[in-house]
Amino acid sequence: MASYINPRVLTLTLVTILGISAAHAQAPAASPASGNKVGIVSIQDAIANTNEGKKELEALQQKFSPRQQALQSQNDELENLKKQLQAQGDKLSDEERNNRVRSATEKQKTLQRNYEDFQGEVQAAEQEILNRLGKKMLDVLEKYARDNGYAVVMDVSNPQTPVLYANPGTNITKPLIEAYNTASGVAAPSPKPANTPARPSGAAATHPPAGTTTPKKP
Repeated sequence: MASYINPRVLTLTLVTILGISAAHAQAPAASPASGNKVGIVSIQDAIANTNEGKKELEALQQKFSPRQQALQSQNDELENLKKQLQAQGDKLSDEERNNRVRSATEKQKTLQRNYEDFQGEVQAAEQEILNRLGKKMLDVLEKYARDNGYAVVMDVSNPQTPVLYANPGTNITKPLIEAYNTASGVAAPSPKPANTPARPSGAAATHPPAGTTTPKKP
């Protein structure tokens, strides 16, 4: 079964277009020569790959791993019941077969409810990380763009961003991650042992919630 947290976790829509010049509308007017470059960034990757983002995701996986393992056990139990019913169905009395079908149906409903509750909690936790780190990232991006002469930065991790081609040299994702790490002062997480799985297995994959909002600066 698929894992519940994608390693590029915050595969949630952050920004369609980060217009740095628009963000400066409330600030004192800058000179025309202050920036005229256009850059691209995969903001999702940038947040997920900062030292702080990696630590937040590790903590999130540790928090939800027991719940996911419990869901996996429920799912395995249900699958075993189905296999037994399929293998023994013809040999069972009508009453026994109906009882097993009823039991499997109830377990299926319980598993579905538990998984939906679990998925909702995971998505809410992801959204909280997205909002908190996303606001910090936008501050870092703004400063980086000003200091390096960018007028507009576009988020290519959002499939709705109308970027059909971009020179790789315009991609500032890596330097943005480095700038964020420097600004945050958060050390890189300790490497995991080679025999430690990157993610626990789980009931099903989560998907970005339909109502995901873009983190905005207050």
